[in-house]
Amino acid sequence: MHRRQFLLGASSLAATAGLGVGLTGCSGGSGRSTLTVLAASYDKSVGSGITEQWNDVIHAFGRKHPDIEVDLQLVPFTRIDQELARRVKDGDPPDISQGNVFAGYAEDGDLYHASDVFKIPVQADFIASFAQAGEVDFAQYGIPFLASTPRLFYNTALFERAGLSGPPGSWAELRSAAQALKKAGVHTPYGLAMGPEAAEDEALAWMLAADGGYASSAGYDFVKSENVHALIWLRTRLVADGLAGPDPAGLTRTKAYEGFLKGRIAMMNAHPLLLGSARQAKVPCAHAPFPKENGGAAPPVGLSDWLMAFRAGGRRKECSAFLNFLYQVTSVRRYGTGQGTLPVTVSGSRALRSEPAGKPLRAFIDQMPDAEFQPMGRRSWPAVRTRVQRTIGKAVEPKGPSPRAVLDALQKAADEAERTAQHQ
Repeated sequence: MHRRQFLLGASSLAATAGLGVGLTGCSGGSGRSTLTVLAASYDKSVGSGITEQWNDVIHAFGRKHPDIEVDLQLVPFTRIDQELARRVKDGDPPDISQGNVFAGYAEDGDLYHASDVFKIPVQADFIASFAQAGEVDFAQYGIPFLASTPRLFYNTALFERAGLSGPPGSWAELRSAAQALKKAGVHTPYGLAMGPEAAEDEALAWMLAADGGYASSAGYDFVKSENVHALIWLRTRLVADGLAGPDPAGLTRTKAYEGFLKGRIAMMNAHPLLLGSARQAKVPCAHAPFPKENGGAAPPVGLSDWLMAFRAGGRRKECSAFLNFLYQVTSVRRYGTGQGTLPVTVSGSRALRSEPAGKPLRAFIDQMPDAEFQPMGRRSWPAVRTRVQRTIGKAVEPKGPSPRAVLDALQKAADEAERTAQHQ
């Protein structure tokens, strides 16, 4: 959920800080079952209030399924994973929950397979790259929700000032553009957000652009040569020359977005929610595919929150009814426009793409099938991700440890986390 933090960090969530908000489809009655849904609350500054969206969907669902009452329980997005873990440990999981991690629950047998709760046409409608990211041992448990892929945003006014006619199409062109921007007086030509908030996303974007990545089918693979090469290039060709600002290892995504909106950062890898913020801030900008080293579009980093259906309550039928309703095209489209995020189904994407309101999102939608993900299907990934967030930035510091040493340490930590996870 880091992609929304820059808008939410200073906002009060007191109104939804408690559990049991209790938005329901209709009033209670005999012969009805209750489906509990645990979800994250956000501030309205993201766009249309998601609480209102949930309420609309729940009321529409209640009209079609009057025998099922939906009890929506909201917690702040910063607490959703901790709250879910506590409830599972206490033997009181919700029937459906939003969250950032699902692999451990799947391995423990707590979750329904997607095939247990979705009709075949609905499950087949998920964009394949996102459905596959929700798999554990080749079965889908994580249900993508509030998805996103980033692109290279650039400030067109700053580019014009630097004499640049368009976005860079390779790393060499990116470096040349950054040099021109610096010469034109731009504070930070490229916002390299390698600080602890979301360093794992920024680093992965560059590794994918060099044909690397965090893992393969055999397990974690941090020390592959492509990863080492990407970090060395950043360190020697961008950071050392002051083209990525004074402290990339400390630059959070929140601060990077703020810098872009203030005209201090000229380029950065960002998500579609920046479009609306830039428009409100009157920042002239455009976006392009993030470039591979030698040209062409790199695979974008796929990001998603996840829904999970828990088995403990035995409400498979109710879970199925609600999820199939939620992922019909008319419901999915609401989440594609109101939150600056993208529909996760093929039909929802086509519908949004065909509308005038969806035109600004078309390029983001079109690259979703090519998205590549962090190793979400590994139980150990949350622990490994924390280690990546805290240490990967050191690899680009000119006076820090070598990129190879940082990646070696991450590989050792990942291997240990895997051993620990296997005994849980």
